[in-house]
Amino acid sequence: MAANTSSIAPAPPLKDELDIVIPTIRNLDFLEMWRPFFEPYHLIIVQDGDPTKAIKVPPGFDYELYNRNDINKLLGPRASCISFKDSACRCFGYMVSKKKYIYTIDDDCFVANDPSGKAINALEQHIKNLLCPSTPYFFNTLYDPYREGADYVRGYPFSLREGAPTAISHGLWLNIPDYDAPTQLVKPLERNTRYVDTVLTIPKGTLFPMCGMNLAFDRDLIGPAMYFGLMGDGQPIGRYDDMWAGWCCKVICDHMGLGIKTGLPYIYHSKASNPFVNLRKEYKGIFWQEDIIPFFQSVVLPKECTTVQKCYIELSKQVKEKLSKVDPYFDKLADAMVTWIEAWDELNPAGASQANGKA
Repeated sequence: MAANTSSIAPAPPLKDELDIVIPTIRNLDFLEMWRPFFEPYHLIIVQDGDPTKAIKVPPGFDYELYNRNDINKLLGPRASCISFKDSACRCFGYMVSKKKYIYTIDDDCFVANDPSGKAINALEQHIKNLLCPSTPYFFNTLYDPYREGADYVRGYPFSLREGAPTAISHGLWLNIPDYDAPTQLVKPLERNTRYVDTVLTIPKGTLFPMCGMNLAFDRDLIGPAMYFGLMGDGQPIGRYDDMWAGWCCKVICDHMGLGIKTGLPYIYHSKASNPFVNLRKEYKGIFWQEDIIPFFQSVVLPKECTTVQKCYIELSKQVKEKLSKVDPYFDKLADAMVTWIEAWDELNPAGASQANGKA
């Protein structure tokens, strides 16, 4: 009996507390590679583009699938805040999830191998990152002190060793790097082959370019700020959706005393997108980011902003006030940010009251 008991595989971590969100325009054959890691979890698939196209999901997965018709039906006029013909549509999956944690991955991302050749369970590492505190207030030169074999170094204040709750785990990629179009054009053959066995906390007051293709977050802590903006069809910009969400989340995490980790886990990014198509999408953003970054660096949220929703509404006001002079698009984006929060609170009344209860 004891032998049989010891042979029982442990339950997948956070099995009933985590959803996997996948935006796609194609059949999800890539899930076969992820089956050993993803099959125990619930998938939320957000189909972009033509809603009449049938998307095939391999058998054996527990999933729900939403297309544009579903988004319009569920959100009504507020569906205007969800991007169309852009992977930014994935944030609709964050909104309809009822789980505490979210992992999101692109459909061209495969299982990577570590230097020993072992397949990397990216989801498991993200969970480890989220369940351990972050250290945004004082940098630990051994990086994550909560990893096995590490601790706080000499000189690290004991008063800060409890750390801060981790809101976001930002994973990386082997093979195709996450480059912008100009860098793609001058380095078309470059591949990332460096596996760096490191997790670190992004310091308070420091922004970073968040990539959404290998990302996990605590939906209860930061979900309402994880809005990927207005991108794609009908918009003057694309490929800045995840970065916009990252900048918003970072200033809100800094204000709320939350942490963001980056580094492990790696996934294998299988194919490069067309740099000429990307340049057309990014063109305005390449100029605008020279104003956007200083804006986020200077954002100050008042102490009255005691919930993520309040922070995000305040941020939308500042976007309208300071970035709309860069381009009228930001006026439209600021309005969409408010619409997003309204839709979020309508679909998540318990979450909204819980967040407000933290005030």
